[in-house]
Amino acid sequence: MQSTMNLLARAEEVKDLSAWAEALGLTKRALYTAKYRGSLSPAIAGALAEEMGEDPAPWIVIAALEGERESACKSRMVSKFLTGAALAGALLGTTGAASAAALGADPLGDGLYIMLNRICSRTPST
Repeated sequence: MQSTMNLLARAEEVKDLSAWAEALGLTKRALYTAKYRGSLSPAIAGALAEEMGEDPAPWIVIAALEGERESACKSRMVSKFLTGAALAGALLGTTGAASAAALGADPLGDGLYIMLNRICSRTPST
């Protein structure tokens, strides 16, 4: 399973945490503390992914699930959204409707085709 620490490690290959903190408008301590704790907040994960040119939506979901306490509900959501086809769809990001169709999903705008279709299949795309 992907984790926000994977995202942070990839970010560190590009520039150091101090530089990322400045780019994101954070204190230097924010990213170092997140690394020490082993997870990023959903907002920081999304902003970092966006700065790296990635779709922030899957990283926001991953960070939100990382922050949850262990429970039957968390296990259920992790298995539903972060494994198998759901993870593949989340990681495809904005590659297009053809990718979503290949996964058997109906695209709902840019981003998390499978995850958003499961959550809000009747919500119109904006």
